[in-house]
This record gives sequence, C-alpha cells and structure tokens, in this order.
Amino acid sequence: MAGILAWFWNERFWLPHNVTWADLQSTEEASFPQAEDLYVAFPLAFCIFMIRLLFERFIAKPCALGLKVQANGPQKAQPNAILEKVFTAITKHPDEKRLEGLSKQLDWDVRSIQRWFRQRRNQEKPSTLTKFCESMWRFTFYLYIFTYGVRFLKKTPWLWNTRQCWNGYPYQPLMPDLHYYYIVELSFYWSLMFSQFIDIKRKDFGIMFTHHIVTVTLITFSYVTNLTRVGTLTLCLHDAADVVLEAAKMANYCKYQKLSDLLFLTFAIVFIVSRLGIYPLW
Repeated sequence: MAGILAWFWNERFWLPHNVTWADLQSTEEASFPQAEDLYVAFPLAFCIFMIRLLFERFIAKPCALGLKVQANGPQKAQPNAILEKVFTAITKHPDEKRLEGLSKQLDWDVRSIQRWFRQRRNQEKPSTLTKFCESMWRFTFYLYIFTYGVRFLKKTPWLWNTRQCWNGYPYQPLMPDLHYYYIVELSFYWSLMFSQFIDIKRKDFGIMFTHHIVTVTLITFSYVTNLTRVGTLTLCLHDAADVVLEAAKMANYCKYQKLSDLLFLTFAIVFIVSRLGIYPLW
C-alpha cells in the first residue's frame, strides 16, 4: 500500500522540478496547503446538509407556499398489489405481451393498466414544491459563496493579472480567506454527493454524481498542489452561472413565465461569457 501511495504522489508528476513535498510543509514563517486540512470538509459537509434541511423546512417551504407553488405531487396510482410487484420487481415499462397478460389476470383493459403504470412512474417524481425548495437552497448557497468569492478576489493581485497565479509557485503562502473559500466549496459538493442517495432519484442521477466526483477531485488536488489561486478564479466563474440558473428554475416553478424566460436568457449569456469565453481564453 505504501508503495502505491508513493507511486501515486510522485513529486515529479505533481510538483515543479526540484520541488518536494517537504518543501511545502508549513512553518512558523509561512503556511501552505496541507492534505490534512481537507479532513474538516467531512464534518462540515454534514453540517451543511443539516443546515439545508432546516433551511428547506423553515425558510424555503414557507416562501414557496407564499408564492403559491404547487404543494401536491403527481396523482397517485390506486393501490394494486399485483401491478406494484411488477413495477418494483420486473419492469416500469411493460411491453404489449405483459400488458395483455395483466389485463386478463386483473380483468382490466390495457389502457387502464397503461394509465396505472404512467401514474405510478410519475408518483416517484418530486413535487414542484420539493424542487423549488431545493433550488432555493442552491440559489442561496451559490449567491453567498459567489459574493464571498468576489469580495475575496477583489483584494488579490491575481484577479485581473492572472500571471500572478504562477508568480512564485508553488511557494505561495496560504491565506485564511482562501482556505475558508476552498473548504466551504469542497464541503458543499461533498454534501451534494451524499444527499443524492437520500433525495428522490432523478433521471440525471448518474450524470450529476459523476459531476460531483469530478468537482471534488479537482478541488482536492488543486488544494494539495497549491494551485489555489487559479482555483479560486475557476470556482468564482462557475458559481456565477449557477446563481442565475437556480433563480430561473425558481421563477419557472412559481409560473412567472416572463421572468423565467429572462433569467434563462441571462443564464445562457453568463454561461457563454464565463465558461466558454473567460475561462478557456483568459
């Protein structure tokens, strides 16, 4: 195991020439990012998840009801043990042959059975109220962390001069504000990854789970290798579009169509400018 870890953390791959991990150990004169710093992200991720539950129940839900967001979910299918067994153990989309067999077994017409399966599938979808609360939580977090990131970056020399991201690398002391920014972002994505197994499953579960794994991996390794300056720029750029996207979703759930269209248009512009323009070109 030690040999595998030594191979994985080979300094020739992760660090510049003639730099070792020992050179990046914190001292009394300067503090550098340490892998051990990231352990705090796990209890903090749990705290963020608990804050989310309280936020959705006591803040987001009352706001949603005040905005007359639909509280009821899709119409529930009538209880039927045979169809429920087929749905949970065999298939959620029965073919014609199975539909005909169920029709004879239950003395139902095929159309009624198809309607039952459609209602049963819809029953597993989250209600508009649930989706609004989730979007409001994400909007609030992204707005907070984006605002924090902008305020922090305004005080740094590398916001407008990106060459400063590499000036003196990797011997760039760790600033307390930068450390906080990184740890909170990392903890949030850890909380999202864990909460996916508790939340209602959606069609994009696999895609979003992969996205969270990639995000956590990039944040982790950029911190350990002290690529934090360029990392803060990347985080701030990505959060900018997410704020507008979640706002657009909330407007859509409230059926404010004109506002929703405007926000989705704004999101498209911000996304193109930040992620397809500034990020790769600057």
